[in-house]
Amino acid sequence: MHGPNWLGAVLFLGVQLRALWPVAAVEVHTSKEVDAVNGTNLRLKCTFSSSSPISQRLSVTWNFQPEDQSSHEPVFYYLKEPYKMTTGRFKERVTWDGNIQRNDVSIVIWNLQPSDNGTFTCQVKNPPDVDGTIGEVRLKVVQKVHFSEIHFLAVAIGSACVLMIIVVIVVIFCRHHRKKQQEKRTEVADTELTEKEKLKIREEKEATPLED
Repeated sequence: MHGPNWLGAVLFLGVQLRALWPVAAVEVHTSKEVDAVNGTNLRLKCTFSSSSPISQRLSVTWNFQPEDQSSHEPVFYYLKEPYKMTTGRFKERVTWDGNIQRNDVSIVIWNLQPSDNGTFTCQVKNPPDVDGTIGEVRLKVVQKVHFSEIHFLAVAIGSACVLMIIVVIVVIFCRHHRKKQQEKRTEVADTELTEKEKLKIREEKEATPLED
């Protein structure tokens, strides 16, 4: 009678200790926020760590939730091999860019659009590690600068540079011209003074015989 009761108590204690023992989990790491230009391609990086060896049953699930907080949409799935979406906004726009052996489960999204603004989630399950964190990346797609705006900016900067060069040349020319004019006036004044002195000396010479 005491034997079965003792065995039951041991089993019950074992169950309680197992419940209290920390369960192995997968930790997923992603960037919190990413900005990208409309029309470009973007690599969404996602890595993971697991206390268990990489399993053949490891799975990766990428989902997307738009900014309007509507329902999640599938983006990409991996189980032994990549599976692309055949429907939805990400059809033929997502490719696998990860390496399971390096704990990398990243993907590339091609031709980003403003409608891609929202939150991407990356979930990894590596049995027996099936619980853990889910990585989140908030994507913000910004409009690219149009050629006309770039052209206008380049023309404005170029015009300002040309105008500055012209102003510098004009200032240098004016200073040079002013200096030449001043030198010419000085030369003329010196010449006139010399002529006056010569004339005075001549007059003095001519006046000297008359006094004798």
